[in-house]
Amino acid sequence: MKKLKDQLKKISSSLISLSKQVEKITKQVEKLQPKKAAVAPKKTAAKKKVAAKKAPAKPPTVIDSILNAIQKTKKGITIAQLKEKTEFNSKQVTNALYKLTKKGKSEAKSRGLYVKK
Repeated sequence: MKKLKDQLKKISSSLISLSKQVEKITKQVEKLQPKKAAVAPKKTAAKKKVAAKKAPAKPPTVIDSILNAIQKTKKGITIAQLKEKTEFNSKQVTNALYKLTKKGKSEAKSRGLYVKK
């Protein structure tokens, strides 16, 4: 047991000396690295800005189309009218209406009649 304690003391003292050596080396490295000079602001007035190319517009999603149709009406719109205006099938329309009501963007005024919130 005594041998183990002696070995641990030796290890701890060697670790302490190693950490001191590491600190000295890092200080020396910091001295060797050149300090960054203050960066002068770039003159942007001389450069002409190149117009960025716009990505082609993505077609609206089913939910966006349904929401736009709902927002255009004052009294609300029925599912049948939504299917007719958007040309989506009934499954797409009902799924979109469900998601819009969950998000709080539309609400059912009565059965089958939806208004914007």
